Amino acid sequence: MANINPAGVFDTTYEEDMSIDRTRRDKLLKNAAFLLLLLVPLVSASGPLELGWVSDQYVSLISRIAVFVIAVQGLNVLVGYTGQISLGHAAFMAVGAYGSAIMARELGFSFWVALPASALLTGLVGLLFGLPSLRVKGFYLAMATLAAQFIIPWVLRYPLEDLTGGTRPLNVPAPMIGPFAAYADDSLSDDTPLSFTAGDPYFVDVISVRFAAVAGAYPAIELTNPSGDLVPYGDVNMSVERNSDGVVTGLSYIASKAGEYRVALISGGDSASFTASVRRSKALSFASDTAMYYIIVPLSVLLMFLARNIIRTRTGRAFISVRDNDLAAELLGINVFTYKLRAFFLSAVYAGIAGCLLAYERNSLSLNAFELDTSIEMLAMLIIGGAGFPLGALFGVTFIRVLQEAFIPFLRPWLSDWLPQLFPFVDAVNITSAINPIVFGGALIIFLVLEPRGIAHRWEVFKVAWKIRPYSY
Repeated sequence: MANINPAGVFDTTYEEDMSIDRTRRDKLLKNAAFLLLLLVPLVSASGPLELGWVSDQYVSLISRIAVFVIAVQGLNVLVGYTGQISLGHAAFMAVGAYGSAIMARELGFSFWVALPASALLTGLVGLLFGLPSLRVKGFYLAMATLAAQFIIPWVLRYPLEDLTGGTRPLNVPAPMIGPFAAYADDSLSDDTPLSFTAGDPYFVDVISVRFAAVAGAYPAIELTNPSGDLVPYGDVNMSVERNSDGVVTGLSYIASKAGEYRVALISGGDSASFTASVRRSKALSFASDTAMYYIIVPLSVLLMFLARNIIRTRTGRAFISVRDNDLAAELLGINVFTYKLRAFFLSAVYAGIAGCLLAYERNSLSLNAFELDTSIEMLAMLIIGGAGFPLGALFGVTFIRVLQEAFIPFLRPWLSDWLPQLFPFVDAVNITSAINPIVFGGALIIFLVLEPRGIAHRWEVFKVAWKIRPYSY
């Protein structure tokens, strides 16, 4: 609706007519907004410039918003564009999160390979749970997707417990580019441990220990971190090489903490002889929130742009036809079941990408983050933001996150004093613990009654009125 020209501006070519940004000013404003987003970490307290103009809390908040914008945008493709309800979106995020973590930990995949691989895996799982859409729709389809919300976490918790850790948190390695060329290569013997200072927030040291010309038993490698703790071979930052007998023959460790590291060898026997070396290389690490920001935010903007363009394609128009009237769409020659499955696949791919980014952003995973209330919360974000609008996901996620992390904490002291007086028959402790869901539910009810089409619809109306001024009536 708002993709119109301002009053007095006319298109003269087909390229101008098909453009998303109708004027040069629109392009400049969007590019300027994106540039400002990229500048936020640089002026934060923990940024490379250490200016402290922006709190680190806001950097983390923007990253979390960007992650859930991707997930809710995928839900928008399914619910807003195609009209297929889903109550299992958080479970698809869990597939992407745990899939990428397992690929990194067990298979040695880098983040750059694990991200698309886990997204594809999640898309295939989404296809599986989208099959019931052939026969059912509406409430019954909601129940079918609700099954995914219970089946997927159960599979991750019990049958795959050895890989996922079950109910225990699962550590996830930080994304990294490199290592680059080695800058130090030292020999190592069993009687002379090697100590050196390493660690940097962005350019971390990668410590590699290798053996050559081994006769007899391999010695054990002991690596001590700056805290003085012995790093176990199962550490998330360590990759270990073993021979056919399971004996450690080499390792690589990402030294992300600044301080002194120590590498020592414990000889396997008096008759053993070997040659060992310790090589140190630099690698670009995205372990910090500031560095991870530059992966999450640009990717979120790109995926929003792609989702915006979906509705301009043949597939997007078919999605909208299925949403508006699937019977009429079928009579027009649209294969309704095929396009429903495509919508489930795309929605799950977006959820898988969001889950992968969430895993690497937190560096730790727990199934508690992917329960039913998360799926319902994302559906509420879409409703408040505006289902079927390209910016609906951005508005909805931002509104809910600001409400939960800024507005509710501001109101909590006042509500804690006022609500017990309003409900004297309820324990004050129970009222205080229920403030979050009360405010969240109240906001959802207000939007359903006063603005059922969401914030994005009101934004589109405002843009049209501004562009056609002074004839906005």
